[in-house]
Formats: sequence, C-alpha cells, structure tokens
Amino acid sequence: MKSFNIVLVEPEIPPNTGNIARTCALTGTKLHLVKPLGFSIDEKTVRRAGLDYWSAVDIEVHESIEDFLRKYTGCSMYFATTKTDKTYADVSYEEGSFILFGKETKGLSPEILSLNKERNIRIPMNNSIGARSLNLSNSVNIILYEALRQYNFAGLI
Repeated sequence: MKSFNIVLVEPEIPPNTGNIARTCALTGTKLHLVKPLGFSIDEKTVRRAGLDYWSAVDIEVHESIEDFLRKYTGCSMYFATTKTDKTYADVSYEEGSFILFGKETKGLSPEILSLNKERNIRIPMNNSIGARSLNLSNSVNIILYEALRQYNFAGLI
C-alpha cells in the first residue's frame, strides 16, 4: 500500500508538529510542512514532542502552498476544515492521498478550501460549548486513522 501524506500548512505550535511527526513515523505516513513555519524544526520543543521518532519521519518541507500544489497537481487531496457538512468518515480515501490541515489559529485559507469543495472534510463536534475545533494533532490522528482503517491498517502491526 502507498502511504498517506499529512500536510501541515503554516503550522504554528511546535509540540503539535512534534506529536504529528511521531504519529507519521509510527504509521509510515509522509509529513509535509508548508512554510512559513511558526518555529524551527530544529527547536528542542519539536524534538521533545516527537521524542526519538523525529529522525524516523519522512519529511518534506515546501517553501509555499503554491510550491506544494504545483508539485502535487493531480494528486488526491482532502482538506480538513470546520466549514463543511461532509465528515471525514463520509469519504473513501485513495491510497497515497494527501490530507491537508491549516494553521492552529485560522485553519486552511478560503482559497485552499475552494480548490475542491467536494474534498473538504470535518470532524463532528459539539459546538454548543463555544469551542472552535479540536487540537491539531488530535485532528490529524482521527482522520489519518480512519484512512488507515479503510485499508485494514495495512503494514501496521
């Protein structure tokens, strides 16, 4: 099975990226970081959150969202947002799909979300308490593990 791809567009919080890197290492998922980053990936806090898994992660850093989109034009992409009706469990993920997540404070831009609205997905939440969304690393885990589940966790023990 081709591994999935997690794409963090302009991540801001080092521990979130470190936790996501650890998940990617343990699932054989490629991690894409799209600049500008709110930190250096050499920072101690990112390494601490990723523990000793950081060196085991297949990471690709992109200078901009435009560079990323140009390189992967035509690839299967899903866009995580709170601004759609379709849930992450409503879709069948293609092997090798890219799942994009936006920065912690703003999410993905309207321009990115408009690229393919049929591919926008959300995680159901109780909005009556006034919270905007789940933590980024939790959101990545929820959606990634659904994609992996659809392939019977191929390659994982």
